[in-house]
Amino acid sequence: MFSYLIFGITYAFAAAVQPGPLQTYIISQTLKKGWRSTLPAAFAPVISDIPILILILFLLSTMPANFIIILRIAGGLFLLYLAFKAFQSWQQFEADKTAIDESGRQTLFNAVFVNLLNPNPYLGWSLIMGPLFLEGWKIAPANGIALIASFYLTMILTLAGIIILFGFARKLGPQVSKVLIGLSSFVLLAFGIYQLWLGIISVSII
Repeated sequence: MFSYLIFGITYAFAAAVQPGPLQTYIISQTLKKGWRSTLPAAFAPVISDIPILILILFLLSTMPANFIIILRIAGGLFLLYLAFKAFQSWQQFEADKTAIDESGRQTLFNAVFVNLLNPNPYLGWSLIMGPLFLEGWKIAPANGIALIASFYLTMILTLAGIIILFGFARKLGPQVSKVLIGLSSFVLLAFGIYQLWLGIISVSII
């Protein structure tokens, strides 16, 4: 069981700190709203992965390639929308304006949606976590439970740490916050274009 526990911790940490659509969205929201309003988004992977986990465990070896293509295109379009919203926030930025706390609920919803449209969790569960979970479960159910529990606990704690870290960066000054918000909009745009490009290339190959 110990080996499954260690793998869950290390793999979750690597996934959480690796730059990606979810991480970029969380950082952009932290810079715009502050860490308190964004902190609930740290739980997004747990919520979004429930249907993903169920889907992959039942269809581990039969997931059609077209599903990933559709997912990439839809995710790319949504990331472009988020990039546009971040750009609007940059344009309308006011140093003395207090951010409206539409609160963590809306941020959490968007973060969950970003992760649902991100192919990485599907690929990670189908190629890495899914097979390892089934292997460990067959040996002893405690192995599978340890893998999942350690993975998501580490993921939540790491994302929460990232949110708090960038929350302090937000306090460095209004101009720093505005620059970072503008930068996040470009990164979201880049991820959106990249996902769309992958989807279009995949369609052309078929």
